[in-house]
This record gives sequence, structure tokens and C-alpha cells, in this order.
Amino acid sequence: MTALSSAVQAPPSAPDVLDRCRQLVRPALAEAVGRLHPWVAEMAAYSFGWCEVGGAPAAAPGGKGVRQALAVLGAETAGADGRAGVPAAVAVELVHAFSLLHDDIMDGDATRRRRPAVWKAYGTGPAVLAGDALFALAVETLAAAPGGTGAVRMLSAALADLVRGQADDLLFATRPFSGPQRVTPEEYRAMAEHKTGALLGCAAALGARLGGAPEPAVAALDRAGRHLGIAFQLVDDVLGIWGDPAVTGKPAGGDLRERKKTFPVLAALGSPAGRHLPALLDSPGRTAEAAALVEEAGGRTAALAEARAQTAAARELLAQLPPAAGAADELRRLLDFLVGREL
Repeated sequence: MTALSSAVQAPPSAPDVLDRCRQLVRPALAEAVGRLHPWVAEMAAYSFGWCEVGGAPAAAPGGKGVRQALAVLGAETAGADGRAGVPAAVAVELVHAFSLLHDDIMDGDATRRRRPAVWKAYGTGPAVLAGDALFALAVETLAAAPGGTGAVRMLSAALADLVRGQADDLLFATRPFSGPQRVTPEEYRAMAEHKTGALLGCAAALGARLGGAPEPAVAALDRAGRHLGIAFQLVDDVLGIWGDPAVTGKPAGGDLRERKKTFPVLAALGSPAGRHLPALLDSPGRTAEAAALVEEAGGRTAALAEARAQTAAARELLAQLPPAAGAADELRRLLDFLVGREL
């Protein structure tokens, strides 16, 4: 190996970036959780994969830490040390965990990351309590940071959007597949922005704000995160129908069996070829036929095209950022990693 080649290092991969940010944030996140009531802290630790029921240490699979990485990188795009974004990272990670605890109860999902969800492991009431405690802790953590007052307002606005998106998602289940009351792809896109994109955008924007970024950069990161959230949801929808169970951890066609109004289904329903789809979705055991019809009617193509458009919009916003410390490049690699599973 020549001196030149040894001196040039490849840029860090997206998994490397996620790992670096998790390692930076983990001590502060653990310290915050440790301030909770011991029983509530155990439920929180269980939700993060840190322990088993009863508190025994565990190394269960947790989340990727996307939101905390966005907060750290947001601070770095402002030219600040990533540690400036740690309070934002802790706050958004706590809010995300709070939303998952409550979502699992509302959706009746018994498992989360291949083990019992908190409400199945500890009970519904305790899980609601733990979720409430995580939200309160998020606000407390952020309020204590320099410039925390404005940051708390930003987090509260994102949470209001998240609740709006969750409400729409729940109401979608009560609406028909056809007719004037059916859910449109445009309504679904707005729901995904609120439910998924708002907190992603808030994470990056909060980190940037705590890092001292100018307001236009903060706003650009917020919008980029919202586009990322929509793209991520659309790719997740595609995987929910056609994904490999060995990779997704979910049975193939699970979203169709559950009659979920995902973007590929809604796009297919809007085409002439999809007119027979409601009957298939209402017929148990015809999941494979329904998946084939959704594809034939253009649902898969439409979802991936929209995901590409949302990704392009996010990349355009990131291109406006100053390339401080390479953080903008790391944000772009993270974006491609998160939504590149099917694109």
C-alpha cells in the first residue's frame, strides 16, 4: 500500500454514521432514563432493548437510532461539535419511543423488534404510563439545554403533527376502499409527512438550532426530514407487500392481509385495473392474488416513483447546506441508506 492510498480513507458508511451517533448519545440517553421511577425506567430500558422484563441486562435489537443521528448531524452541519446536538437527540429519541409504545397499543401490535411489545410484556396501563413518562422526560431534557425554550416549541409543534398523522392513520381504517369517501394517495402522503416525517425533520432541525445554525438552514433541514419521512414510509409500504420475510421480519403480504390502506394499494385502487382489488382484499386467503393485482395496476411503480421524488426533494434541500465537517455528505448517505432498500 502506498503512502497516498493509506492516507486516503473512504468516507464513513451510513451504518458507521449511525453507530458513531448512537455511541455519542447513549450515555446521555441512559442518564435521562435513569432519572425516571425505577419501574418506569425498566420499561423504558426494555423498549430500547437494554434489558429483559425484570431488569436483567440484555442486548436485544433496538432501533437504528435514525432520529438521534439526524440531531447530531444537524448540529455538525452548523459547524458545531456533534455533542451540541445531544440534548436534541435524547429528546427526539424519547419522543419516538413514547410514540411507539402508544402506537403498539392503538394498533394491537403484540411484538416490536421480534420480542413482546411493552404493553404485552408489562400490561397496557403500565405501557401508557411509561410512554407518558418518556414524553415528559423529553420536554425536561430539551428545556434544560441552551436555547431550550425555542427548541421545546419546535418539538411541541412536531408532536402536534405526529398526533395529527396518527389520528388520520387510525381514521383511514374506518373508510372504504372505494367510492367518494375512499382515502386518496394525496391524503396518505400528508398523513405520512405528519406521522413519520415531522419528527425526522424536527430531529435534524433541533440539532442544527442547538448547534447555532441560521434559521434558513434549520428550516431546510426540517423540510428535508419531512420528505425523508414520506419516502421512508413509501418504501416501507412496498416492503410490507413484497418484502423478503427473512429481511423484514414480517410475513410476506402482511399489510394486505391486514387490509391496510398503504400507498401502493391506494394508487392501484385509483386505476381501472384496480377495480377488482376491494373484493380480493375482503377475501381471506387471496393475498398473493391481491399483491399481483396491486402490481399490475401500477401500485408498486407509483409508490417507488413517489419515494424517488421525495428523496430527490430532500437531497435538493441538503445541497443548500454548508458542507461543514462533511456532515451534509453524511446526511445524504444516511438518506440513501434509509430509502434505498427498494429504490
